[in-house]
Amino acid sequence: MLCALIGLPALAQQEPKPTPPTAPAPDQTTPDQTPPEQTAPKPQNMPVAIEDTMKILAKKSIFFPDLATDKRALSPLQKLQLATDNSIAPSTIAGDLIGAGIDQATNSLSGYGGGWAGYGKRFGSSIATGTTDQYFRTFLLPTALHQDPRYFVLLRGTPTKRILYAISRVLVTETDARTEQINWSEIGGALMAESFANVYLPSEERTVGRTFRRYGIRVGFDGAINVIKEYWPTIFRQLRLSSVSSAPQPDPGVVTPPAEQPR
Repeated sequence: MLCALIGLPALAQQEPKPTPPTAPAPDQTTPDQTPPEQTAPKPQNMPVAIEDTMKILAKKSIFFPDLATDKRALSPLQKLQLATDNSIAPSTIAGDLIGAGIDQATNSLSGYGGGWAGYGKRFGSSIATGTTDQYFRTFLLPTALHQDPRYFVLLRGTPTKRILYAISRVLVTETDARTEQINWSEIGGALMAESFANVYLPSEERTVGRTFRRYGIRVGFDGAINVIKEYWPTIFRQLRLSSVSSAPQPDPGVVTPPAEQPR
């Protein structure tokens, strides 16, 4: 009994000893928990290029309204609206201004003369032909032939593959049923527009040879514009032209996790 009473103080002094090892545990776990909380949002702030491109394509482009945002077929009314949007798009106006300047410098459409008056006539005829072309190949023929007049970006592939794809869209297009066929809307629409232009172009331009010459230039120009459309999301992303497209619709499939509160 006396030995037990003597041993109690010694045991009392030994009981707190197990607690010191547990005391540093919160200090050791806190540094381990902090980096994950700081680094967790980083993957969401650094999406891959393809994801960025798809997000850009989910917006309606003002510069190129005919960039497809989804695979749903357009109604005739939507095709009419697209033809109107294409006719007044900044890319169209810029192309008309540059084209009129080139015609002025090379004395093309010489019947319009020179100076600002000649440039104005060239610019006006370019707008008229371009607008007619849009309503023929974006609305009238696609509606009658059930073809999709929009441009679908390839997204993946080597530069050579994507450039060839862009140029081939002049001759091949998708239908409303998502099959591919000859792009009669482009081929026929451009020819119809250049034929109609003979009503207001100078008399020397109203020949079969001059008409097909202008037709070939228009089709080739459309192929070059398709290459720009193919890489437009990349250009858009690099230049950060956030004001060139409307705000995207919220995607219910994307959920952003709330930021964790610091502990």
